[in-house]
Amino acid sequence: MARRRPCIVGADGLLRSRLETGHGRLLATVFGTVRVSRCAWRRLEAANVHPADEDLSLPRGRHSHGLARLAVQAATRMSYDAAAETICRRCGPVLGKRQLAHLLVEAAQDIDAFYDARIVQPCTVSTVLVLSVDGKGIVMRPEALREATRQAAARRENTFRTRLAIGEKSARKRMATLGAVYDADPAPRRPHDVITPPGGRAAGYTPRPGPIARGKWLCGSVRHDAEHVVRQVFDHAEARDPHHRRRWVVLVDGARHQLELVQAEARLHHVDVRIVIDIIHVLEKIWAAAWCFHRTGDKTTESWVATHALAVLAGHAAEVADAIQDQADHADLNGEQHRGVDVCVRYLRTNSEFLHYDQALKAGWPIATGIIEGAARHLVADRLDISGARWGLDGAEAVLKLRAVAANGDLDAYWKHHLAREHQRLYPVCDQGSYALTA
Repeated sequence: MARRRPCIVGADGLLRSRLETGHGRLLATVFGTVRVSRCAWRRLEAANVHPADEDLSLPRGRHSHGLARLAVQAATRMSYDAAAETICRRCGPVLGKRQLAHLLVEAAQDIDAFYDARIVQPCTVSTVLVLSVDGKGIVMRPEALREATRQAAARRENTFRTRLAIGEKSARKRMATLGAVYDADPAPRRPHDVITPPGGRAAGYTPRPGPIARGKWLCGSVRHDAEHVVRQVFDHAEARDPHHRRRWVVLVDGARHQLELVQAEARLHHVDVRIVIDIIHVLEKIWAAAWCFHRTGDKTTESWVATHALAVLAGHAAEVADAIQDQADHADLNGEQHRGVDVCVRYLRTNSEFLHYDQALKAGWPIATGIIEGAARHLVADRLDISGARWGLDGAEAVLKLRAVAANGDLDAYWKHHLAREHQRLYPVCDQGSYALTA
C-alpha cells in the first residue's frame, strides 16, 4: 500500500507521507462491541488521516450508525430506561442512558434541512390546502424552562405543601407548538350532517361524510416559539401551492395569540386564508352554558345544545349568543352559573368572524382540528408526557422532531439523508472554493 500510495492529502490540504499500521478503535454495533483495525497517515502537528474510516463511513463517536438507528426507533417509542434495556438485551452492553439521549440529539440535527430540500407532491387547484397549529405543554427540568416560567416558579408560594390548590399552576411546563399541513378534497355538507337534530334524523338518512385528509405533514418544536412553527407551516404550504391558486383554510382552537400569528404570517406570504375555529371547542363552550340552565342528568340538555349548535353551524353565532344571554337575564342564576354563560357568550361574540360554518360546510372545508389534536396526543402525550418524565431542552426537541418524521412516514428517507450529511461533515473533500478565478 505504501508503494502504491506513498502519500495522502487530508481535507485540510496538508500532505501526509508517514504511514503507520496497527491503529485500532472500538465500535459499538448491533452485533456487540467490535475492534476496527486500520492504517493511519500521519504528519507532525496535524491530525491523523484514516482512509478506511472514510471508506467504511465510520461515525465520529463509538456507536455505529446502525446502533444509532436502533436507538432512534426504540427511544422515540418508549422511555430512555426501557429503550436502553431493550437494546442491551439484544446487542449486549453497548450503550447507557446518557449515550442513548446523545444519539437521538445527533440523529435529529438534519431534519429541518431534509424538509427544506424535499419536493412535495402537487395537487389540483380544487383541492383544499389545510393548515393547523396547536400547543401542548411538556414537563421540563428547571434549567430548560423559558425565562418567564422559571421566574414564575421561583415566585410561586403554594397554599398547601403536598398538593396544588384550585387555580394554582405548577410552573413546570414549556409549551411545544405543533403544526400540520394536509390536502383535502371538498366535501359539501349541511348542519344536520354534523349535529343530529333534537328529534333525530329521518329513517334511512345517511349523513354526508366530511373531507378526508391526504398527504399529511406534521412538524413541531419545543425549543422555538409559536411564531417559528407557524412560519414553518406556511413555508411548507407555500411549497405545495407556490402560486396561491388553491383555497387555504387554517383551523385553530380560537387562542388569540395563534390567530394573530396566523394573520401576520398570511400577510407576509401575501396569501388569502380562511380561518375557521374548531367546532369542537365551540361545542364545549355551549355545553358549559347548558349546565347553567339544566341539572345534572337532565336529558333535555342534549336537545338544548343541539338546537344552538345547529344554529351556529347555519351561520348564526351572534344570534345564538344573544339568545343565550337573553335566557340568562331572565333566569335566576347565581354567580357560578352565570360564569359559564358569560364565557360562552363572550367566546361566540369575540370570534364571530371565524364562525361562518355555513360557508365552510357549503364549500366542503373541514371544520374540526382532529388532525392537530391527534398529533398533540400522539407526538407529545404518548411519549413526552409519560409518567415521571422530566425533559431537557435538547432531548425533548430531538424526540419531538423524530416522532414527527416517523409519523410523516419519512424516517427511512430521512435516515439516508442524515447519513449522507454526516459523511460530508466527517469526511469533507478539499475546499476547492478557495481557488481564485483567473478568467
